[in-house]
Amino acid sequence: MKYWNIFLQSYQGYWQYLKLELLQPSWHNYLYWLIAISLFTWVLEIGNPWRKKQSIIRKDFWLDGFYMFFNFFLFSLILFNGLSNVVVELFNDGLSTIGITNLVAINIASWPKLLQFAIMFLIADFVQWNIHRLLHRIPWLWEFHKLHHSVKEMGFAAHLRFHWMESIVYKTLQYIPLALIGFGINDFFIIHIIAIGIGHLNHANLGWDYGVFKYIFNNPKMHIWHHAKKMPKEHRFGVNFGLSLSIWDYLFKTAFVPSDGKDVELGFHNEKEFPKTFFRQIIFPFVKKK
Repeated sequence: MKYWNIFLQSYQGYWQYLKLELLQPSWHNYLYWLIAISLFTWVLEIGNPWRKKQSIIRKDFWLDGFYMFFNFFLFSLILFNGLSNVVVELFNDGLSTIGITNLVAINIASWPKLLQFAIMFLIADFVQWNIHRLLHRIPWLWEFHKLHHSVKEMGFAAHLRFHWMESIVYKTLQYIPLALIGFGINDFFIIHIIAIGIGHLNHANLGWDYGVFKYIFNNPKMHIWHHAKKMPKEHRFGVNFGLSLSIWDYLFKTAFVPSDGKDVELGFHNEKEFPKTFFRQIIFPFVKKK
Protein backbone atom coordinates (compact mmCIF):
# COMPACT_ATOMS: atom_id res chain seq x y z
CA MET A 1 0.00 0.00 0.00
CA LYS A 2 2.88 2.38 0.77
CA TYR A 3 4.35 2.02 -2.72
CA TRP A 4 0.95 2.23 -4.40
CA ASN A 5 0.31 5.53 -2.61
CA ILE A 6 3.72 6.83 -3.74
CA PHE A 7 2.83 5.82 -7.30
CA LEU A 8 -0.51 7.67 -7.22
CA GLN A 9 0.90 10.71 -5.43
CA SER A 10 3.65 10.95 -8.07
CA TYR A 11 1.06 11.36 -10.81
CA GLN A 12 -0.89 13.90 -8.80
CA GLY A 13 2.31 15.82 -8.10
CA TYR A 14 3.45 15.65 -11.71
CA TRP A 15 0.07 16.88 -12.95
CA GLN A 16 0.35 19.88 -10.64
CA TYR A 17 3.91 20.42 -11.89
CA LEU A 18 2.74 20.43 -15.51
CA LYS A 19 0.04 22.99 -14.75
CA LEU A 20 2.61 25.23 -13.08
CA GLU A 21 4.96 24.75 -16.06
CA LEU A 22 2.27 25.94 -18.44
CA LEU A 23 0.49 28.60 -16.42
CA GLN A 24 3.08 29.99 -13.99
CA PRO A 25 6.45 30.01 -15.77
CA SER A 26 9.56 30.76 -13.75
CA TRP A 27 13.31 30.71 -14.35
CA HIS A 28 13.47 26.94 -13.68
CA ASN A 29 10.68 26.07 -16.12
CA TYR A 30 11.79 23.19 -18.39
CA LEU A 31 9.08 23.68 -21.00
CA TYR A 32 9.83 27.27 -21.88
CA TRP A 33 13.59 26.77 -21.67
CA LEU A 34 13.25 23.89 -24.14
CA ILE A 35 11.15 26.02 -26.48
CA ALA A 36 13.56 28.98 -26.23
CA ILE A 37 16.68 26.86 -26.81
CA SER A 38 15.02 25.06 -29.73
CA LEU A 39 13.92 28.28 -31.43
CA PHE A 40 17.34 29.87 -30.90
CA THR A 41 19.17 26.89 -32.41
CA TRP A 42 16.70 26.68 -35.31
CA VAL A 43 17.32 30.37 -36.11
CA LEU A 44 21.07 29.62 -36.19
CA GLU A 45 20.42 26.73 -38.59
CA ILE A 46 18.27 28.90 -40.85
CA GLY A 47 20.72 31.81 -40.80
CA ASN A 48 23.87 29.80 -41.48
CA PRO A 49 23.07 26.24 -42.60
CA TRP A 50 26.01 23.88 -43.07
CA ARG A 51 24.22 21.66 -45.60
CA LYS A 52 22.76 24.32 -47.91
CA LYS A 53 20.46 21.94 -49.79
CA GLN A 54 18.81 20.63 -46.63
CA SER A 55 15.31 22.01 -46.18
CA ILE A 56 14.47 24.23 -43.21
CA ILE A 57 11.67 21.75 -42.49
CA ARG A 58 13.98 18.77 -42.94
CA LYS A 59 13.05 15.10 -43.17
CA ASP A 60 11.18 13.97 -39.99
CA PHE A 61 11.27 17.50 -38.53
CA TRP A 62 7.79 17.23 -37.00
CA LEU A 63 8.34 13.68 -35.79
CA ASP A 64 11.49 14.77 -33.96
CA GLY A 65 9.65 17.75 -32.52
CA PHE A 66 7.02 15.41 -31.10
CA TYR A 67 9.75 13.19 -29.60
CA MET A 68 11.20 16.26 -27.84
CA PHE A 69 8.00 16.94 -25.94
CA PHE A 70 7.03 13.30 -25.50
CA ASN A 71 10.35 12.36 -23.89
CA PHE A 72 10.51 15.51 -21.78
CA PHE A 73 6.94 15.63 -20.51
CA LEU A 74 4.38 13.09 -21.72
CA PHE A 75 6.39 9.99 -20.86
CA SER A 76 6.77 11.19 -17.28
CA LEU A 77 3.03 11.77 -17.06
CA ILE A 78 2.19 8.37 -18.57
CA LEU A 79 4.62 6.13 -16.70
CA PHE A 80 8.11 7.19 -15.73
CA ASN A 81 7.54 9.59 -12.85
CA GLY A 82 5.46 7.20 -10.76
CA LEU A 83 7.64 4.16 -11.40
CA SER A 84 10.91 5.98 -10.72
CA ASN A 85 9.67 7.30 -7.37
CA VAL A 86 8.59 3.79 -6.33
CA VAL A 87 11.92 2.28 -7.39
CA VAL A 88 13.88 4.94 -5.48
CA GLU A 89 11.81 4.29 -2.37
CA LEU A 90 12.34 0.52 -2.71
CA PHE A 91 16.07 1.07 -3.16
CA ASN A 92 16.31 3.33 -0.10
CA ASP A 93 14.24 0.90 1.98
CA GLY A 94 16.58 -1.89 0.93
CA LEU A 95 19.59 0.14 2.04
CA SER A 96 18.00 0.94 5.37
CA THR A 97 17.61 -2.78 6.14
CA ILE A 98 21.41 -3.08 6.08
CA GLY A 99 21.94 0.08 8.12
CA ILE A 100 22.54 2.61 5.32
CA THR A 101 20.31 5.64 5.67
CA ASN A 102 22.25 8.18 3.63
CA LEU A 103 24.05 7.53 0.34
CA VAL A 104 25.89 10.85 0.34
CA ALA A 105 29.60 10.07 0.61
CA ILE A 106 30.89 13.54 -0.25
CA ASN A 107 28.67 16.50 0.54
CA ILE A 108 29.75 19.34 -1.73
CA ALA A 109 26.85 21.65 -0.84
CA SER A 110 29.17 23.89 1.20
CA TRP A 111 31.76 24.20 -1.58
CA PRO A 112 31.91 27.29 -3.86
CA LYS A 113 29.06 27.22 -6.37
CA LEU A 114 31.30 27.34 -9.43
CA LEU A 115 33.30 24.36 -8.14
CA GLN A 116 30.05 22.48 -7.43
CA PHE A 117 28.86 23.08 -10.98
CA ALA A 118 32.17 22.00 -12.51
CA ILE A 119 32.34 18.76 -10.48
CA MET A 120 28.71 17.84 -11.08
CA PHE A 121 28.98 18.62 -14.80
CA LEU A 122 32.13 16.50 -15.19
CA ILE A 123 30.81 13.53 -13.20
CA ALA A 124 27.38 13.53 -14.85
CA ASP A 125 28.86 13.77 -18.34
CA PHE A 126 31.43 11.02 -17.71
CA VAL A 127 28.73 8.68 -16.37
CA GLN A 128 26.54 9.47 -19.39
CA TRP A 129 29.49 8.86 -21.76
CA ASN A 130 29.91 5.38 -20.31
CA ILE A 131 26.17 4.66 -20.50
CA HIS A 132 26.17 5.83 -24.12
CA ARG A 133 28.92 3.32 -24.91
CA LEU A 134 26.82 0.57 -23.33
CA LEU A 135 23.89 1.49 -25.58
CA HIS A 136 26.12 0.67 -28.55
CA ARG A 137 27.91 -2.41 -27.17
CA ILE A 138 25.07 -4.37 -25.54
CA PRO A 139 22.80 -5.81 -28.28
CA TRP A 140 19.45 -5.47 -26.48
CA LEU A 141 20.23 -1.88 -25.53
CA TRP A 142 21.25 -1.11 -29.11
CA GLU A 143 17.78 -2.18 -30.27
CA PHE A 144 16.38 0.79 -28.31
CA HIS A 145 19.19 3.18 -29.27
CA LYS A 146 18.62 2.52 -32.97
CA LEU A 147 15.76 5.00 -32.85
CA HIS A 148 18.16 7.88 -32.23
CA HIS A 149 20.36 6.69 -35.10
CA SER A 150 17.43 6.42 -37.52
CA VAL A 151 17.82 10.16 -38.23
CA LYS A 152 18.70 10.67 -41.89
CA GLU A 153 19.03 14.47 -41.87
CA MET A 154 20.53 16.16 -38.83
CA GLY A 155 18.84 19.06 -37.12
CA PHE A 156 18.49 20.38 -33.56
CA ALA A 157 15.32 18.37 -32.77
CA ALA A 158 17.12 15.09 -33.52
CA HIS A 159 18.84 15.59 -30.16
CA LEU A 160 15.79 14.36 -28.23
CA ARG A 161 14.65 11.70 -30.67
CA PHE A 162 15.19 8.63 -28.54
CA HIS A 163 13.27 5.66 -27.14
CA TRP A 164 11.70 6.12 -23.69
CA MET A 165 13.64 3.08 -22.48
CA GLU A 166 16.81 5.17 -22.70
CA SER A 167 15.43 7.45 -19.98
CA ILE A 168 15.03 4.45 -17.71
CA VAL A 169 18.54 3.15 -18.47
CA TYR A 170 20.23 6.54 -17.99
CA LYS A 171 18.34 7.44 -14.80
CA THR A 172 18.86 4.00 -13.27
CA LEU A 173 22.60 3.78 -13.93
CA GLN A 174 23.19 7.43 -12.95
CA TYR A 175 21.31 7.26 -9.66
CA ILE A 176 23.96 5.77 -7.37
CA PRO A 177 27.06 7.70 -8.58
CA LEU A 178 25.16 11.00 -8.52
CA ALA A 179 23.47 10.22 -5.19
CA LEU A 180 26.91 9.86 -3.60
CA ILE A 181 27.35 13.63 -3.94
CA GLY A 182 25.13 16.12 -2.13
CA PHE A 183 23.82 18.48 -4.79
CA GLY A 184 20.73 20.71 -4.90
CA ILE A 185 18.01 20.09 -7.50
CA ASN A 186 17.98 23.73 -8.59
CA ASP A 187 21.70 23.56 -9.28
CA PHE A 188 21.28 20.39 -11.32
CA PHE A 189 18.57 22.15 -13.33
CA ILE A 190 21.13 24.70 -14.53
CA ILE A 191 23.53 21.96 -15.63
CA HIS A 192 20.73 20.12 -17.39
CA ILE A 193 19.72 23.21 -19.35
CA ILE A 194 23.35 23.76 -20.41
CA ALA A 195 23.52 20.13 -21.56
CA ILE A 196 20.33 20.57 -23.61
CA GLY A 197 21.80 23.63 -25.31
CA ILE A 198 25.04 21.82 -26.18
CA GLY A 199 23.11 18.76 -27.37
CA HIS A 200 20.89 20.85 -29.63
CA LEU A 201 23.96 22.49 -31.20
CA ASN A 202 25.67 19.11 -31.68
CA HIS A 203 22.74 17.85 -33.76
CA ALA A 204 22.08 21.13 -35.58
CA ASN A 205 22.76 21.81 -39.25
CA LEU A 206 25.80 23.89 -38.31
CA GLY A 207 29.41 23.50 -39.45
CA TRP A 208 31.07 24.37 -36.15
CA ASP A 209 33.91 22.69 -34.29
CA TYR A 210 34.87 25.48 -31.79
CA GLY A 211 38.53 25.55 -32.82
CA VAL A 212 40.90 24.46 -30.07
CA PHE A 213 37.93 23.90 -27.75
CA LYS A 214 36.84 20.95 -29.92
CA TYR A 215 39.07 18.80 -27.70
CA ILE A 216 36.91 19.74 -24.71
CA PHE A 217 33.38 20.25 -26.02
CA ASN A 218 31.39 18.02 -28.33
CA ASN A 219 30.47 19.84 -31.55
CA PRO A 220 28.46 19.40 -34.78
CA LYS A 221 31.47 18.40 -36.91
CA MET A 222 32.42 15.73 -34.40
CA HIS A 223 28.97 14.42 -33.56
CA ILE A 224 27.98 13.97 -37.21
CA TRP A 225 30.47 11.08 -37.30
CA HIS A 226 28.73 9.42 -34.37
CA HIS A 227 25.67 9.18 -36.61
CA ALA A 228 27.60 8.01 -39.70
CA LYS A 229 26.22 4.85 -41.28
CA LYS A 230 29.62 3.28 -41.93
CA MET A 231 31.97 2.84 -38.98
CA PRO A 232 35.74 2.15 -39.25
CA LYS A 233 36.70 -1.48 -38.51
CA GLU A 234 38.64 -0.50 -35.41
CA HIS A 235 35.52 1.22 -34.02
CA ARG A 236 32.77 -1.21 -35.02
CA PHE A 237 30.69 -0.28 -31.93
CA GLY A 238 30.77 3.42 -32.76
CA VAL A 239 32.75 6.59 -32.17
CA ASN A 240 32.42 9.98 -30.49
CA PHE A 241 30.19 8.98 -27.57
CA GLY A 242 30.48 12.30 -25.73
CA LEU A 243 27.25 14.09 -24.88
CA SER A 244 28.45 17.55 -23.84
CA LEU A 245 32.19 16.95 -23.61
CA SER A 246 34.50 15.46 -26.22
CA ILE A 247 37.42 15.08 -23.83
CA TRP A 248 36.43 11.52 -22.83
CA ASP A 249 36.62 10.35 -26.45
CA TYR A 250 40.08 11.85 -26.89
CA LEU A 251 41.29 10.43 -23.57
CA PHE A 252 39.94 6.91 -24.20
CA LYS A 253 40.70 6.74 -27.94
CA THR A 254 37.14 6.69 -29.25
CA ALA A 255 37.42 10.02 -31.10
CA PHE A 256 37.08 9.83 -34.89
CA VAL A 257 36.89 12.92 -37.11
CA PRO A 258 38.55 12.00 -40.45
CA SER A 259 37.02 14.98 -42.29
CA ASP A 260 34.34 17.60 -41.75
CA GLY A 261 31.59 15.01 -42.36
CA LYS A 262 29.33 17.52 -44.07
CA ASP A 263 27.80 15.02 -46.52
CA VAL A 264 28.45 11.73 -44.72
CA GLU A 265 25.55 9.25 -44.95
CA LEU A 266 23.68 8.85 -41.66
CA GLY A 267 21.93 5.79 -40.26
CA PHE A 268 22.84 2.18 -39.47
CA HIS A 269 23.13 -1.25 -41.08
CA ASN A 270 19.80 -2.86 -42.06
CA GLU A 271 17.98 0.42 -41.38
CA LYS A 272 15.37 -0.38 -44.07
CA GLU A 273 13.62 -2.71 -41.63
CA PHE A 274 13.22 0.12 -39.14
CA PRO A 275 9.69 1.65 -39.05
CA LYS A 276 8.95 5.27 -39.91
CA THR A 277 6.09 6.17 -37.57
CA PHE A 278 6.15 7.01 -33.88
CA PHE A 279 4.07 4.14 -32.49
CA ARG A 280 5.79 1.47 -34.59
CA GLN A 281 9.21 2.85 -33.65
CA ILE A 282 8.33 2.71 -29.95
CA ILE A 283 7.18 -0.92 -30.04
CA PHE A 284 9.85 -2.07 -32.54
CA PRO A 285 12.40 -3.36 -29.95
CA PHE A 286 9.69 -5.43 -28.27
CA VAL A 287 8.23 -7.03 -31.40
CA LYS A 288 11.29 -7.23 -33.66
CA LYS A 289 11.61 -10.65 -35.28
CA LYS A 290 14.68 -12.50 -34.04
